[in-house]
Amino acid sequence: MMMGGQPTLAAYLILGAILFSIGVVGIFLNRKNVIILLMAIELLLLAVNINLVAFSRYLGNLEGQVFVFFILTVAAAEAAIGLAILVVYFRNRRSINVEDIDELRG
Repeated sequence: MMMGGQPTLAAYLILGAILFSIGVVGIFLNRKNVIILLMAIELLLLAVNINLVAFSRYLGNLEGQVFVFFILTVAAAEAAIGLAILVVYFRNRRSINVEDIDELRG
């Protein structure tokens, strides 16, 4: 996989696929803890970022790396706002289980 000490495009794509798979498994297997769901979503975004940077480097343009900045901005906002909502919810209900949050429907 490595030629001359440099990781190849395939190595980055395999790493991205592994991280994406871990994120998908984390979402489907964990239906109780909201924090783990947020971490799984972050893994999905990280996998996409790795693929965008790898293809950007492979193709010799910067478009993929520009998209990564936008995705990082969305991921940071999602983490900050999601955790803030969870902290407020936990203070009110003393639980952050997905089943308890489901009771918020009107």
